[in-house]
Amino acid sequence: MNNILIVGSNNTDMMVKTSRFPREGETVLGGNFLMNQGGKGSNQAVAAARLGANVTFISKVGGDVFGQQTIETLKKEGVDTSQILVDKNAASGIALITVNEKGQNNIVVASGANMNLQPADLELIDKYILLADVILLQLEIPMETVEYVAEKAKKYGKKIILNPAPATKLSDKLLDGLYLITPNQSEAEVLIGTEITDEDPLRRSADLLRLKGVKNVIFTLGEKGAYFSNNTQSKLIDPPRVQVVDSTAAGDVFNGALATAIVNGKDFNESIEFAMNAASISVTRIGAQAAAPTLKEVEDFSRYLKNRVEDLEDISANSIG
Repeated sequence: MNNILIVGSNNTDMMVKTSRFPREGETVLGGNFLMNQGGKGSNQAVAAARLGANVTFISKVGGDVFGQQTIETLKKEGVDTSQILVDKNAASGIALITVNEKGQNNIVVASGANMNLQPADLELIDKYILLADVILLQLEIPMETVEYVAEKAKKYGKKIILNPAPATKLSDKLLDGLYLITPNQSEAEVLIGTEITDEDPLRRSADLLRLKGVKNVIFTLGEKGAYFSNNTQSKLIDPPRVQVVDSTAAGDVFNGALATAIVNGKDFNESIEFAMNAASISVTRIGAQAAAPTLKEVEDFSRYLKNRVEDLEDISANSIG
């Protein structure tokens, strides 16, 4: 089985590329306008589905054309959309994204129907939790809903991966018993309440989270890779080097790929490598869901990286000889 349950957000992303971000009160002429499906939950669902996982996505859309498009797009990706609810009195979520020439982004989200997904809506959640091997959560829906799903999953002894984005403080009750938490650096700083500058603060921050009951911690560090910590190992893992075009969905692709690797029985070292390779491919492309790679693309990229390392080792050995 490789069943993933994702409870989270969906948005329609409206993106403009520009040479630089505008200053306060300034207008900057941008490049092409693109509109794509997005939202952390939806992005992670598509990323996992493209990599071969069986994904059920629980979310809420508005009674508008954006909500209809979201459901249709997810269906085409092979995601089970039977539990996506429609709120006819709300607008669907919208994200306004600006991407500069370095591939960095600024994002403003109008959550819309996402923030109307309440525990009372989740009548069948026990059934879908029991069917899942991993439950993947983020924080673009009400916190009470996240906590409700997590508490149910813990009751059944299920593995919960929490991607704590957007950044916010979390209760000790939510943290206790999490299988894995995956903040980026800024999110980790909010969680811990202190600045993280190098590997030593990373280690201390991971230790603090594990003291609160989190079993495994992965800090995603962008071009610096990822830091992994549990009760047997702590290590900084370097990422592949690629030309960044748009980093909008990198974290979501990482989490979707990570969940997929875990449900397929890979250990953490293999899972993190798989997820970093998938995220590295995504940042070379424009868009959120559109940037998520297929399983074949990740496997081809992984083989390319392995062959490149072997070639460099051969060159080094011949130079020494």
